[in-house]
Amino acid sequence: MAAAERRAFAHKINRTVAAEVRKQVSRERSGSPSSSRRCSSSLGVPLTEVVEPLDFEDVLLSRPPDAEPGPLRDLVEFPADDLELLLQPRECRTTEPGIPKDEKLDAQVRAAVEMYIEDWVIVHRRYQYLSAAYSPVTTETQRERQKGLPRQVFEQDASGDERSGPEDSNDSRRGSGSPEDTPRSSGASSIFDLRNLAADSLLPSLLERTAPEDVDRRNESLRRQHRPPALLTLYPAPDEDEAVERCSHPEPPREHFGQRILVKCLSLKFEIEIEPIFGILALYDVREKKKISENFYFDLNSDSIKGLLRAHGTHPAISTLARSAIFSVTYPSPDIFLVIKLEKVLQQGDISECCEPYMVMKEVDTAKNKEKLEKLRLAAEQFCTRLGRYRMPFAWTAVHLANIVSSAGQLDRDSDSEGERRSAWTDRRRRGPQDRASSGDDACSFSGFRPATLTVTNFFKQEAERLSDEDLFKFLADMRRPSSLLRRLRPVTAQLKIDISPAPENPHFCLSPELLHIKPYPDPRGRPTKEILEFPAREVYAPHTSYRNLLYVYPHSLNFSSRQGSVRNLAVRVQYMTGEDPSQALPVIFGKSSCSEFTREAFTPVVYHNKSPEFYEEFKLHLPACVTENHHLLFTFYHVSCQPRPGTALETPVGFTWIPLLQHGRLRTGPFCLPVSVDQPPPSYSVLTPDVALPGMRWVDGHKGVFSVELTAVSSVHPQDPHLDKFFTLVHVLEEGAFPFRLKDAVLSEGNVEQELRASLAALRLASPEPLVAFSHHVLDKLVRLVVRPPIISGQIVNLGRGAFEAMAHVVSLVHRSLEAAQDARGHCPQLAAYIHYAFRLPGTEPSLPDGAPPVTVQAATLARGSGRPISLYLARSKSISSSNPDLAVAPGSVDDEVSRILASKLLHEELALQWVVSSSAVREAILQHAWFFFQLMVKSMALHLLLGQRLDTPRKLRFPGRFLDDITALVGSVGLEVITRVHKDVELAERLNASLAFFLSDLLSLVDRGFVFSLVRAHYKQVATRLQSSPNPAALLTLRMEFTRILCSHEHYVTLNLPCCPLSPPASPSPSVSSTTSQSSTFSSQAPDPKVTSMFELSGPFRQQHFLAGLLLTELALALEPEAEGAFLLHKKAISAVHSLLCGHDTDPRYAAATVKACVAELYLPLLSIARDTLPRLHDFAEGPGQRSRLASMLDSDTEGEGDIAGTINPSVAMAIAGGPLAPGSRASISQGPPTASRAGCALSAESSRTLLACVLWVLKNAEPALLQRWATDLTLPQLGRLLDLLYLCLAAFEYKGKKAFERINSLTFKKSLDMKARLEEAILGTIGARQEMVRRSRERSPFGNPENVRWRKSVTHWKQTSDRVDKTKDEMEHEALVEGNLATEASLVVLDTLEIIVQTVMLSEARESVLGAVLKVVLYSLGSAQSALFLQHGLATQRALVSKFPELLFEEDTELCADLCLRLLRHCGSRISTIRTHASASLYLLMRQNFEIGHNFARVKMQVTMSLSSLVGTTQNFSEEYLRRSLKTILTYAEEDVGLRDSTFAEQVQDLMFNLHMILTDTVKMKEHQEDPEMLIDLMYRIARGYQGSPDLRLTWLQNMAGKHAELGNHAEAAQCMVHAAALVAEYLALLEDHRHLPVGCVSFQNISSNVLEESAISDDILSPDEEGFCSGKHFTELGLVGLLEQAAGYFTMGGLYEAVNEVYKNLIPILEAHRDYKKLAAVHGKLQEAFTKIMHQLQRVFGTYFRVGFYGARFGDLDEQEFVYKEPSITKLAEISHRLEEFYTERFGDDVVEMIKDSNPVDKSKLDAQKAYIQITYVEPYFDTYELKDRVTYFDRNYGLRTFLFCTPFTPDGRAHGELPEQHKRKTLLSTDHAFPYIKTRIRVCHREETVLTPVEVAIEDMQKKTRELAFATEQDPPDAKMLQMVLQGSVGPTVNQGPLEVAQVFLAEIPEDPKLFRHHNKLRLCFKDFCKKCEDALRKNKALIGPDQKEYHRELERNYCRLREALQPLLTQRLPQLLAPTPPGLRNSLNRASFRKADL
Repeated sequence: MAAAERRAFAHKINRTVAAEVRKQVSRERSGSPSSSRRCSSSLGVPLTEVVEPLDFEDVLLSRPPDAEPGPLRDLVEFPADDLELLLQPRECRTTEPGIPKDEKLDAQVRAAVEMYIEDWVIVHRRYQYLSAAYSPVTTETQRERQKGLPRQVFEQDASGDERSGPEDSNDSRRGSGSPEDTPRSSGASSIFDLRNLAADSLLPSLLERTAPEDVDRRNESLRRQHRPPALLTLYPAPDEDEAVERCSHPEPPREHFGQRILVKCLSLKFEIEIEPIFGILALYDVREKKKISENFYFDLNSDSIKGLLRAHGTHPAISTLARSAIFSVTYPSPDIFLVIKLEKVLQQGDISECCEPYMVMKEVDTAKNKEKLEKLRLAAEQFCTRLGRYRMPFAWTAVHLANIVSSAGQLDRDSDSEGERRSAWTDRRRRGPQDRASSGDDACSFSGFRPATLTVTNFFKQEAERLSDEDLFKFLADMRRPSSLLRRLRPVTAQLKIDISPAPENPHFCLSPELLHIKPYPDPRGRPTKEILEFPAREVYAPHTSYRNLLYVYPHSLNFSSRQGSVRNLAVRVQYMTGEDPSQALPVIFGKSSCSEFTREAFTPVVYHNKSPEFYEEFKLHLPACVTENHHLLFTFYHVSCQPRPGTALETPVGFTWIPLLQHGRLRTGPFCLPVSVDQPPPSYSVLTPDVALPGMRWVDGHKGVFSVELTAVSSVHPQDPHLDKFFTLVHVLEEGAFPFRLKDAVLSEGNVEQELRASLAALRLASPEPLVAFSHHVLDKLVRLVVRPPIISGQIVNLGRGAFEAMAHVVSLVHRSLEAAQDARGHCPQLAAYIHYAFRLPGTEPSLPDGAPPVTVQAATLARGSGRPISLYLARSKSISSSNPDLAVAPGSVDDEVSRILASKLLHEELALQWVVSSSAVREAILQHAWFFFQLMVKSMALHLLLGQRLDTPRKLRFPGRFLDDITALVGSVGLEVITRVHKDVELAERLNASLAFFLSDLLSLVDRGFVFSLVRAHYKQVATRLQSSPNPAALLTLRMEFTRILCSHEHYVTLNLPCCPLSPPASPSPSVSSTTSQSSTFSSQAPDPKVTSMFELSGPFRQQHFLAGLLLTELALALEPEAEGAFLLHKKAISAVHSLLCGHDTDPRYAAATVKACVAELYLPLLSIARDTLPRLHDFAEGPGQRSRLASMLDSDTEGEGDIAGTINPSVAMAIAGGPLAPGSRASISQGPPTASRAGCALSAESSRTLLACVLWVLKNAEPALLQRWATDLTLPQLGRLLDLLYLCLAAFEYKGKKAFERINSLTFKKSLDMKARLEEAILGTIGARQEMVRRSRERSPFGNPENVRWRKSVTHWKQTSDRVDKTKDEMEHEALVEGNLATEASLVVLDTLEIIVQTVMLSEARESVLGAVLKVVLYSLGSAQSALFLQHGLATQRALVSKFPELLFEEDTELCADLCLRLLRHCGSRISTIRTHASASLYLLMRQNFEIGHNFARVKMQVTMSLSSLVGTTQNFSEEYLRRSLKTILTYAEEDVGLRDSTFAEQVQDLMFNLHMILTDTVKMKEHQEDPEMLIDLMYRIARGYQGSPDLRLTWLQNMAGKHAELGNHAEAAQCMVHAAALVAEYLALLEDHRHLPVGCVSFQNISSNVLEESAISDDILSPDEEGFCSGKHFTELGLVGLLEQAAGYFTMGGLYEAVNEVYKNLIPILEAHRDYKKLAAVHGKLQEAFTKIMHQLQRVFGTYFRVGFYGARFGDLDEQEFVYKEPSITKLAEISHRLEEFYTERFGDDVVEMIKDSNPVDKSKLDAQKAYIQITYVEPYFDTYELKDRVTYFDRNYGLRTFLFCTPFTPDGRAHGELPEQHKRKTLLSTDHAFPYIKTRIRVCHREETVLTPVEVAIEDMQKKTRELAFATEQDPPDAKMLQMVLQGSVGPTVNQGPLEVAQVFLAEIPEDPKLFRHHNKLRLCFKDFCKKCEDALRKNKALIGPDQKEYHRELERNYCRLREALQPLLTQRLPQLLAPTPPGLRNSLNRASFRKADL
C-alpha cells in the first residue's frame, strides 16, 4: 500500500496549504481597523489591486425580504427555480427500439442495452438562455429587433429623393410670383416676389410669453415621446471575434450519417425477356480500394417472369421488395462508383455462352428470331424449376458518382428530350476524367445536387476468372481512363433506369439496416426504401447511440483443384449454428430480394465448371445478443449438377468447414484461410477451430487452408478491441462477482483481479481510437463508477480512484485527439460535451424529479446479491469516516458488506477535485489540456448532488463541506498559475485553460457560496497582478484577464451578482473621506460634494466592493484606457467590446425592460462616464477639420488637469477664451487653441473603439436616473464639466448621419477596388502585362499628373460610374442600414440633448454659469449644424430657443462668434426641403431678432450676422435651395406682422428691410446656380459679388473665404492662397485703423511682396469703417487671432501649391505677431515649416507652376463674354488639346450639339465671317514674357512664373495666306497680351486689357532662328555635368549635311547677295554676325565632344568634324563680304522694325 501512503502524505501537504489559505482569508475578512480605513477612501485601493468583495450571502441575509419595491425585487436574489433537473427521453429513430428481448443477457450486453434506452439527464439552468453566452446579440438578432423602426427624415436624403422637386419646377413656381422679364436686381420686383409667396405654417404658441419652467417641462415631455427603448439595438452588434463567452448547448448524441443519396431503381429491360434477372447495388471507393456500403438487392422482374420461380419461392416479405435505397457517404470523393451487378438463375454453360443471346439478338428482330426465343424460354423455364435456388454471375456496370453529382449541379439537363441523362459511360466521355480528380476530396460533395435520372445502356459480362473485388477495382480504375480497355469489349445491351438524388431529410417508408421501421412510417404496407449501412472509407469517430449487432461474411475464394472426383459447379452454403444439430441453425441471415426476411441458410452464386472459383458474395447476419462458446458459422460446399442425369443428385456435399464465433469471450472477426474437411465434422467440433487436426478426419489438400473468408462485425455491443474487451470483461466480472473466471489463458481469482484491473486501466490508453470513441460513453461511465463506488473484493474496499481518474484523463485526451477536426472554437470536443450534458449521471442514482418525489431509498446492493441497481447512497454519509479518504479500508467482516458498500461510495466532484489536486505531473498535463471536461463534470456532479439530495433549500454556505471548498481553492489556484506561466510558452493552451477556469467559476456562482467564488476570483486576480510586474509580455496576460472577466460577467444573473439595489454605504471611517478633501469643493453647490454620489460615479472602493463584477470589468476598461497601458490597441478593443456586449444584453433582456429596473442596472455602469471623460484626449476625433472643434474642455480648463486650481476661480485668459472675444491687446496667453498637448499622450483609440465606447456612454446617459445625473453634475469641477461637454460634442460627431449616398458610395468603392485588384491579378497571371508596362503604370500612378483625376478636362470620364452589379449589399439592405443609422443618429443626439438640459438645470444658479452655458450652447450649435433628422431638429431648435430666451446675454453681450454660428445654422435650416424643419428654424430666427431688438431697440448684430451667414451659405453650399429659403423669409415676415407685442415699434419695418435685403442676395445666387458647372464663370460671379461688398468688410471677407474654399475644392491651391492673402490684407487694414501696433502689418502694403494685386484691399477707407458701429467688422476674423489664422491658412495653401517662396513672404508678416505674443510653440512650428519650404526649393528640381492659354469667345450666345479675351491659367503640363476638349465639351453641353466651333488657328478673328447662330472659341498657347530689364530681377524659375502680367504668342504666316512657306517668304507675327491683374490671382482667368502686335520679316525670322540655335549649342556645351548625348544631338542638327532649311540654306538664301534695299543692310549684317558666332560655338562644341567620347565613337566624331569643315568652307565666302554702307550713319526711319529694343525673348 506504499502508493496509498504516498498519496495520503501528498494530501496532508495540500491540507496545510488549504488551512493556511483559510486562515489568511478569515484574517482579511475580519480585517484590522487600520486596513479597513485604508480601503475605505475612494482612492484607497489602487485600480491595479482588487478590493475585498462584500460577503454576498451575508449581505443578502441582512436585507429584509421586501426591501425593494415591485419589479426591483427580482434583482435581489436568484430566482427559486433557477436550477432544475430534466429527464429527456432519448430520441429513437425507429418505431420500435430494436433491442434484444430475451432476458438471458450477459452483463456486457445488458449494460449496453440499458445505456441505449435510458433517458438523458439534463441539469437545466432555467435563465441561462438570457446570458450573452447563449443568446448573443448578433447582426441577425439585431436586424430582427430593428423591424418596425420609424423612418427618420433627413435633409440630405430628401434632397436626393426630391431632385424632381423645386429644382425643375423652379421657373413655373417663380413665374407665378413675377414675370420673368422684369430685371432681377430691381428692388421692386423682389418685393413683389416675396409678398406673393406662401408662408410655412406658424408655431402656434410661439408669440405667447410663457414661464421658462413651463417651456422646459413641455419640451421635455415632447422629447420623451416615441423614443426607442433600446439604444444599442440601433448600433452594430458587438464584434463576434471578441465573444469569448459564446457557447451553446451541445447537440444530443445521434447516430452518425455521412452525406445521404437516394438511389431509385426504376426499370431494367433487355433486348430479349426470357428469364428473371436480379440486381445488386453497392458503392466502391477506388482510391481507398474499399467497398464502402453493404449490398442493396433489387428485383425489377415482371410478375410473369417471377412466376418461373414459383417452385422455390416462399411468400416474399415486404422488406425484400424495396427498389430504392439510401446510401450514406461520410468521405465523398471523386473516386466513388456505384457498382451494379446482375445475376441470373444458374444454368448449364459458362457465363459467355449464357450472355451470347443477350448480345446478339435485338428487340427489333423479335419476329425473325421467334423460334430461337421460344427455345431459350423453354430452357430457362426448366432451369428455373430445377436450379431456382442457385444463382450465377451475369453482368455488371458502374456509374461514376462524381460525374452525376457535379453535372447534375451544373449542366442543364432539360436539353434532353425526356429530361433524362444517357448512361454515365457516355457522360464520362463528355467531361473527361480529370475534371474532378485533381481537385481533391473537398471538391466533391454529394449533398444539394440536382436529382438526375440515369439510363445505363452498357453492361459488361462477368468473367469467371475475374470476379473478385481486386479485379473489380482494376476495372473501375481502367474505366476512368479515356482509352478504357472495357470500351473495346462487346457490351450486353440493356436499359437500366435509375434515379439519383440527395436523400430527403425525413423520408417516409424507410427501413434501418436491421429492417426496423424508421419514423415516420405512415403505413406498414407501403413499398419500403432501405437505409444501406455505410462502411466508411476511413475511420469515423462517433459514439454509439443505439443497439446494433450485425455480422458480415465474405467468402473470397475456394481452391478445390486437388480435390478428386466430380467437383466443378461449386456452391458454398452458410449457416449460423447455436449447436451442432442441423436443427440448430438460426434464421438470422438477411434475405436478398423477393424472398423471406430472414433465412437459415444461404448460397454463393455458382461459377460453371470451375474448381477454384472466386466469390463476390456478401452474407449479412443478425448476431444474437448473447453469443456463446458454442455459436459458430458452418460452411458446407456442394457440387451442383446442372444437367438432370438419372441417379445423380441435384447437390452433393463435397466439403465442410466452420468458424467458432467466440474465443476467450471475444467475438472473432477478420480474414480466415480455413482447411476444408471431406467428411462431416465429428461431435463437439464447434468448440475447436478447424485448424486443429482431429484424428480420423480427411482434409482437402492435406489440411492446407483452401477456403478464404472474411468476417466483419458492425456492433455497438462488441468493442472488437483487446484492451476495451478486457476492461469491460473485468469490470463486469467484478460486478457479477463470478469468480473464478477464465480470461484468455489466465484464470482470474479474487486475489489477482485487482492487479489485472489496475493493469487494464493503465492499458486503456493503448486502445485504438475508433472503438474507444465509439464506446466512450460506456468507458467513461465505468470509470466514474470505479471512482465513486470502489469495488469490494473479498470484503475489502479496493480504492481505484487514482487509477480510474488517470485512465479518464487518458481516454478524454485520446477522444479529443481523434476528434480534433470537430472541436469548437474553445477546443471542446462536442461528443464529450454531449456526454456530460446528456448522458452523464451519478452512478446508482435513479434521477427522479425532486418536486413531489418520495426521498430516494437505499436498496441493498452487495456483491453476493448481484444485480439490483443500488439507488442513492447519500443517506448514511458517516461524518466520522472521510468519504474521500483513500486510505479507508475496512477489515474483512468487521462491518456488514452493505454498510461497507455505503461507506465506500464517494461523491464524484469531491473525488475529482481531490484527485486533480494531488495528481502526478504527467496526468496533470493531460488534464490541463482538456480541463474543461473535468470542470464541467464536477459542475454537473455538484448540481446533481444538490438536485437529487434536495439540498437546494440549504443555505449556500452549508451546501458543500469545507474540505471540498479547500480543494477547489487549491485547484483554482494551481490552474490559475498554469494559465499565467504558460501564456508565453503555449498561448493557445493558456487561452483555453483561462476560459475553462472562468466558465467553471461562473458555473459555481449558480451552485455554491457566491462570496467564496468572489474570493477565488480575487485570488486569481492577485496572482495575475504579481506576475504582471515581471512578465515579458504583459499584454498577453492582460488579454487573458480581460477574457476571464468577460466570461464571468456573462453569467445570466450578472446584475443580481452585483448587488444592484443596495445603496452604496459611504465609508464608515471617522476621518473625513479623502475624496471630499481632494476634489475641491464643487463648482455648482455651496456645500461639499456628496461622497455617496461621487463614489457611485467613480471606481471608488465602495463601488468596486459592492458591485464586484461590474467593478472588475470597468477597472479592466479603465486600466486598458490608461495612456501608458501596454498593448493598447488590442486591449482597448477587447475591454470596450466586453462592456458593449453586456449593455446589449441588458437592452434585449426582458427582465430589465421596465425603466426603473433599467435605471437600477445603469447604476452599475456610472463610472463609465468618468472613464470616458478622462480618456477624452485619446478618443478618435470624429469632428475633424482644423476649426471645427475648439475643445470645450480646454476652454473650461485652467491648467492641464484643472484639479489643482483653487475652487471657483478661473484664470483670466481662460475666461477670455470662454467669452471668445479677441485676446486682450496686452495679454500674453497662447494663441494656439485646442487642448494642452500633455493630455494627448498615450495611444489613441481607433475610430471603431471610440465609437463603441461613446455608444456605451450614451446608453448610461439614456438609462440612468436623471435626478442622479443632476446630483453628479452638481459635484463636478469646472474642467471636469468642460470635458463632459466635450464628450457630448464628440458623441454628436461620432454618430452623425452620413446619408444614404454614403452607404452606396462605400459599397461601390469596395467593389471597384476588388474588381481592380482582380483584373490586375488576372493580368499578371496571364502575363498580358509585361514588367515594363507594369512599371510605367506604377510610375504614372505615383506622378501627380499621370492619373486622370488631376487632368481637369476629363472630369466626365473619371467619375467612376456606379456599377449596377453590387457585390456586397442589396438595395434593401442598404435602405435598412440607412434607416437604422438614421434612428441611431437621432437617438444619440436626443440623449445628448437630454443630458445638456440636465447640465443647464444644474448650473442655473452658479456663479460660473456663463462659461458653462457658452460651452453648452456650442454643443447645441454643433448638433444643429451636423446632419440631423427632422425629428431631432424640432427638439434641438426648441432647446435652443429656450436657452436663448433664458440667457440672452450669451449671444448679445459676449460672444459674437456664437451669434454668427447660430445665425448660420438657422438660415441653413430655413432653406431646408422639409417643412417641419423650416417651421422651427424660422421661428427660432424670428425670436432671435426679437430678443436682440428687445435688448437694444435695434438688432444690428443679428442683421449683420444673418446677412453674412446667408452670403457664406450661398457661396459654399452646393445643393442650397433658395426657393425654400424665400418661403422661410416670408414666414418670418408673417410673424413680424402678427406680433402684437411689438406693433408700436420700428421692429416690423426693420425685419421687412432685412428680408428684402436677403432676398436680393438670393437673386445673385440663382445666377451662381446656373454656372455651378463652369468653374471659371462661378468664380467670376463670386468675385463680382465680393467686389460688390467692398463697402462691407465682413461680407467681403466671407466671400473671399468662399472663393478660397471653391478653389481648394478645384485643386487651385495658389488661387486659394491668394484669396487668403487678400482676406488677411483686409483684416490688416482694419486692425491698422483701430490702433497701430509695431508687430502688426501696416495694412495692404505689407503684403505687396506676396502679390501686387493685394492693394485692391486698401479701398476700405475711414468713411466706410467706423469701428465703433455695432455689428461692423465683428466677425472672429477681425482680431489678431483671426489674422494669424488667415495667414496660416494662406501659408498652408501656398505649401500645397508648391509656391514655397511665397510661404516665406507670408511668414514674414506672421512671425512678428507671434514674437510679440511670445508664442514659442507656434514659432517653432513656423520655423520648422520654413525649413521644409526652403529645403524643398533646393531639392525639387522639376517644379511646375502652370500653363497659360489665351481664350477668345465670339458669338452672341456667350452673352457678357462675347468678343472678350482672357488668359486662362491651367494646371501645369496641360496640353492645348485638353483645355480645348474641356471647353468644347462644356459649352456643347450648355448650348447643344453643332453650336460650338473651335477656331483652330491663332490669326485675328474676323467677326463678319462668323455664323451668328454659333458660338466660337479660339484657344492659343501663350508664354510669360519679360522685358530685358525684368530678367535681371527674375532670376529663379519661381520668379519667372510668379506675378505674371504679360504673355506672348507667335503666329507664322506667308503673304499668300499659308502658315509656312519657303525661307524668303516666311514671316512671323508676335502678339503681346497684358492682363488686368498679375497671375496667380484670386481667379484662374483674367481679362486681357491690352494687346500689341509686331511683324517680323523673313530675315528677322532667320536671325531669331540662328540666335536660338546658337543658344542651344552654347547651353549644350556649357552644361554641367556634361551630357554627351544631348551635345551630339545638337551638333548633328547644326553641322549635319542633310539638314533641310539648315544653317547653310539660310546663309545661301539671305547672305548670297547684298540686298538692294538699304533698309535691310542692318539685318544682313546682323545675320552675318550671327553665323560667325554660330561657327565659333560649333567649334567649341566639337572640342567638348572630343573630350567626352570613348574610343568606339571616334569615327563618328571624325565624321562630325568633316561635316563641320565642309559647312565652314561653304559659309566662308558668304561671311567675308562686307557692306560698306553699314559704316555710314543710318537715316532715321530705318529702325521701325526694331523699335522695341528689348523685343528678344530671353530663354525661349
